[in-house]
Amino acid sequence: QLARIQTDSVVAVLKSLYPGLQFEIVAMSTTGDKILDTALSKIGEKSLFTKELEHALEKNEVDLVVHSLKDLPTVLPPGFTIGAICKRESPYDAVVFHPKFVGKTLETLPEKSVVGTSSLRRAAQLQRKFPHLEFKSIRGNLNTRLQKLDELQEFSAIILAAAGLQRMGWQHRVGQILHPEECMYAVGQGALGVEVRAKDQDILDLVGVLHDPETLLRCIAERAFLRHLEGGCSVPVAVHTAMKDGQLYLTGGVWSLDGSDSMQETMQATICVTAQHEDGPEDDPQLVGITARNIPRQAQLAAENLGISLASLLLNKGAKNILDVARQLNDAH
Repeated sequence: QLARIQTDSVVAVLKSLYPGLQFEIVAMSTTGDKILDTALSKIGEKSLFTKELEHALEKNEVDLVVHSLKDLPTVLPPGFTIGAICKRESPYDAVVFHPKFVGKTLETLPEKSVVGTSSLRRAAQLQRKFPHLEFKSIRGNLNTRLQKLDELQEFSAIILAAAGLQRMGWQHRVGQILHPEECMYAVGQGALGVEVRAKDQDILDLVGVLHDPETLLRCIAERAFLRHLEGGCSVPVAVHTAMKDGQLYLTGGVWSLDGSDSMQETMQATICVTAQHEDGPEDDPQLVGITARNIPRQAQLAAENLGISLASLLLNKGAKNILDVARQLNDAH
């Protein structure tokens, strides 16, 4: 349902921009939608939710695919690119409480309360912050997870992306929004990405107008950070970005699985978003899987460099060790 709402919202914008065009929506399900009894971090990498959709793109059965950007790997298979990143909704995580705990916060939940999340990133950060709670994996789409929370007496609360709850019209279920000092968010969280064939210039031009410059630059920095760290679903990596007065701020962190070991740093870069005359098209206009020809190249490169620099700083300070241990522990469980 959420995927459908997200796709409909993008198509609605395209229809308003191109009233003469017809859009047909094709619904599909993916491996990630079907394997619901295993933690995401155990099944493998992020292409779980994208492989079948890319197959349809490749065979020209569809021309564009709408994804939650946080589900898209930082390296896309050859022949594909993210042709648009729409304006980001709230990137934060939200806590939804069991009806009997409405009015509580994570802080005030009883000792040993069980909190459901399928994300190692959330569990690692929150375990460190709220040692009196227990964190347990919960899978399924939003409807399923809310149903599990309400009907089983197993979970006192679950953590979900605020953006998904907003898009579903379920803001009234949000009991607490987690701010970056409690839980930094996933790379790309809250933004939608439109994946297209990399060589399909007509479709790239068509969707390119959807790019939101600020969201795009923040997400390039976040994705470059993650790619340089080599983080995937199987390690806890989180970020926080902000754009202010021409400065892009990026905070990034890595955690051990239980949150006991962590490392985070913040860096900033000056980003000029004023349009400039660019030389001819480049052979590979993609940065971290994204093509945005209508946004100044210098600004995109500055954002990418910021992500790489921050990742390098953390790696130099020993982040690789934390990530390697997290990966080995995750694989062993």
